[in-house]
Amino acid sequence: MTSRALLCSLVTTMLFIAGCAHKTDVAGINHIEKVAEAAFWAGRISMQVQSEPVQAFFAGFELKGQPDIGELTLIGPLGSILGVMRWTPAEATLDQGGSIKRFATTNELLAQTTGAAVPIPALFDWLGGKNTTAPGWTVDLSQQVNGRITAQRTDPSPQANLRIVLDR
Repeated sequence: MTSRALLCSLVTTMLFIAGCAHKTDVAGINHIEKVAEAAFWAGRISMQVQSEPVQAFFAGFELKGQPDIGELTLIGPLGSILGVMRWTPAEATLDQGGSIKRFATTNELLAQTTGAAVPIPALFDWLGGKNTTAPGWTVDLSQQVNGRITAQRTDPSPQANLRIVLDR
């Protein structure tokens, strides 16, 4: 077999194997592929909720995906995984070391995890530098080019402050 024929055979075999490895859900959407093709951000996130008592949440994070299908990994100060949030249109889950909690919506998941529901579609836009409005939230993107985003929720009560610092 010539080297050209061998190369063509290898390429054809690789394409065949890649095609067989394609995993699709019942709706026909390849979730792994969709998340992999989407955006990725990493950095630090903090949320402070002015409840009684005040709730504060700080973690490193890796966010990938899009508003409808995504994954948010929260990382502790020593590099340990605190939890992995995943969401699809059907459900949202929180995986904390094998213990999986299920939620009907991403808002419920984030409210339970961080203390306040964060508007996921707006968050993705804010990370991309787009000043999207979200009911009850005010965002400051003046430092977004430097990797810093702040947002404040005033409605509903209690007030919440979100700060994001992106890795550069």
